[in-house]
Amino acid sequence: MAFDRKQYAVAIPMLKKEYKKSKSRIEKGKLAMMIGESYRHTNQSPASIEWYLTAYDSGAGEEALKQHAYALKRDGQYEAAKTAFKNLGIEIGSPYEYRREIQACELAIGWNKEEETYREYKISPAAFNSADSEYAPTIFSDQQLLFTSDRNAATGEATYNWTGNAFSDIFTVNLNSNEIEGFSPLINSIHNEGTAAFNADYSEMYFSRCYTDEKRGDNYCKLMVSNLKDGAWTIPQPLSFVEDKVNYGHPALSADGETMYFSSDHPDGWGGYDIYYVEKSLDSWGEPKLMSRDINTQGDEKFPSVDQDTFYFSSDYHAGLGGLDIFSIYKMKNGRWSSPQNLKPPVNSSEDDFGFVVNTLAKKKKGVLESGFFSSSRQDGMGGDDIYQYEKVIPPLPPPPVTDTLTTEKPKPIVYKMLLDVYVLEKIYKIPDNPNSAILGRRPLGEATLEVSFGDEKKTYPVGPDGLVQIELDEETDYRFFARKNEYLNNTGNFSSKGIGKDPRNPVKKFELEIELDKIFRNTEINLDNIYYDFDDWAIRPDAEPTLNQLATTLARNPNIRIELASHTDCRGRTAYNQTLSQKRAESAVQYLITKGIATDRLTAKGYGESAPAVECNCTLCQEEEHQANRRTTFKVVD
Repeated sequence: MAFDRKQYAVAIPMLKKEYKKSKSRIEKGKLAMMIGESYRHTNQSPASIEWYLTAYDSGAGEEALKQHAYALKRDGQYEAAKTAFKNLGIEIGSPYEYRREIQACELAIGWNKEEETYREYKISPAAFNSADSEYAPTIFSDQQLLFTSDRNAATGEATYNWTGNAFSDIFTVNLNSNEIEGFSPLINSIHNEGTAAFNADYSEMYFSRCYTDEKRGDNYCKLMVSNLKDGAWTIPQPLSFVEDKVNYGHPALSADGETMYFSSDHPDGWGGYDIYYVEKSLDSWGEPKLMSRDINTQGDEKFPSVDQDTFYFSSDYHAGLGGLDIFSIYKMKNGRWSSPQNLKPPVNSSEDDFGFVVNTLAKKKKGVLESGFFSSSRQDGMGGDDIYQYEKVIPPLPPPPVTDTLTTEKPKPIVYKMLLDVYVLEKIYKIPDNPNSAILGRRPLGEATLEVSFGDEKKTYPVGPDGLVQIELDEETDYRFFARKNEYLNNTGNFSSKGIGKDPRNPVKKFELEIELDKIFRNTEINLDNIYYDFDDWAIRPDAEPTLNQLATTLARNPNIRIELASHTDCRGRTAYNQTLSQKRAESAVQYLITKGIATDRLTAKGYGESAPAVECNCTLCQEEEHQANRRTTFKVVD
């Protein structure tokens, strides 16, 4: 099905036809949800709003209500979104889960009122935008701009069915004539190219290339480099530090070309996409390092850019208007970065705003401090992502300060603090006693214990009913957290204060860390997602390794539990064959865990064949999704 293959643009008209024909309320709810999701993935938030609500009214559940609230926020309907998030928290039984979204809506309402009073930035859509997507602008000369686009002129005849457009290429535009040309054919390929960066003399080009194999689902983005030799670009090669099965993108270079910044979803990061930097030594790049927790969060941080001592990036987790917002930080005298500052409206909107770049080659205009470009998926554009021009104007002079001539008090010294709120949480299941049912959200878990280790010290804190422990952090320190509670699986967390600077504008910095504890459901099978085997085989495939690695980590954190690891087949095939195959698959998974250091006496392999289906159905009449539900690998705590 097109939707399952992430071919969202293709799926929308097909799903609408099925919706009209469907007579079942439940089926209509499923289809409406898929239509809403397809509109969301193709950046059509207004169209998704009613479909999510239709899905909820047709029995699609709390997930539809959640996506409806987020769609309202993306559409800039902050009051309505705030109400929707409050209602959603009540519905799932946890106001905690959406407290940050409610705060963000209130913040956005206030910022929009500020913007009506004074506008620091003047913006306008670029004249070369089209109905397709244009994004990631890069200054190429005083008259030329590079950008990424999936317009029809892109290389190759294939269609990228996620968007319904061509695969993306890098283009140049003449800013005087708006004439557009494709970049070098040695750079643009049949894959997705984007987000270019150059060294000072434009002899080195760095960009991302995303390889797409829809049959295998092997979709990863790499950072590439090409050199200009004798007037032509060399065949691009991946950078030396790029690892397999990790996404890399959005390169940006410092002015001297010795430091590269980029985003990646590397598993060693803090969560989602993080921003890394890597330094050059003797014409080769070293090992990437994470930027500090002041910048990186458990959400997504992407699209870095550098302008002298100012650094720009986009985040969907720092307090913002919705989607990705653009933030700025600057290098302080002590060499550390300042706290992120949201650029606010009109640069940021309720949709995704990203790819901010200062045009250092632009001619100076009276009353304008700087100018440049950024990308946005806001709804008033030509279509998809668009590029906008901005001018940062000189602010009006502030009124003179009112002083009291009788006051002789000296200003108080600034007291700097770093506070970390650690929340211990548990999942809320749609069916409370069924860990295989849908997860509605999280709620605070009281009466737990939190152990904190840093340096040679260890402290233990009781966790109150609100699930919260607040800790004042030392500078330049790595923290390790271990949370436990009877009848729950232990879990850990990490935080580092290394690299976090003291910012006079924000002397008291607050951070959050969430640690989830899973309730122990003894002798209850819990499905392990993404455990697949090749036909008639029991070898552990590479795509199953992350799930088994996670299980191994859980067992290492909980050394006193034993589990049974089981494999099930569907009803097709001979009973004896299914029994033998499932036993071998379970044993293969157990052997994998043993290689990860889990003791043999803590593991039992059990093949159930077709004897214990998750979904009861007549074998000859079972739907494929029912067969798939029955083909599963599970574990259960037996001691």
